[in-house]
Amino acid sequence: MPWYYYVVGLIVRTWLRLFTGWQVRGRENIPSQGPLLVVANHVNLVDVPLLGVSFGRKVIFMAKKELFHFRLVGHFIGGLGAFPVHRGQLDRKALRQAEQVLADGQALIMFPEGTRSRSGQLRHAFPGSALIALHSGAPILPVGIIGTARIKGVAWLLRRPQITVNIGPPFRLPPVNGKMTKADLTECIHCIMERIAELLPVEYRGRYAGKGS
Repeated sequence: MPWYYYVVGLIVRTWLRLFTGWQVRGRENIPSQGPLLVVANHVNLVDVPLLGVSFGRKVIFMAKKELFHFRLVGHFIGGLGAFPVHRGQLDRKALRQAEQVLADGQALIMFPEGTRSRSGQLRHAFPGSALIALHSGAPILPVGIIGTARIKGVAWLLRRPQITVNIGPPFRLPPVNGKMTKADLTECIHCIMERIAELLPVEYRGRYAGKGS
């Protein structure tokens, strides 16, 4: 990682401590080493740097391809460990790169919903995270982010909103016997999203509110 990876991390931590009530719960669930697929809900752009400083180990994350159209921005976030992905479609190149990150024993962050939820509730999830988990066999770490929806405009700086990163225990998807069907993949992504939902207040679980409500 380039030198500014650590500088940016220090800046983000300082910013969170000064302007929010940032807390991380369940940090003991994070494996200190080895491949790890981190899956989380997504409501604000700040979710990415927030997760980047909440784990105590280096993380790699997928970023929408549009960000890399700007050379300076692309170079900067690439140095922070991001790589591009086409949203809303099966991006085989990004999937292979994600699997390589895990094969190298690193931690990869994914937002299964593919984009931010404007309502704060969990939305329909795409199958990419389930495919990567099944192909790599890496343990999955579910994360529920609460409070970043309050970071908008300027007035929030006066309120010092509470931001909580809830980290659940790691798990693995059950093996799929024989050829994987669309139904199998749907069941796997539901399993992932239900684990995330368990870490969120009931009112934010959206279409995955059935379990644990």
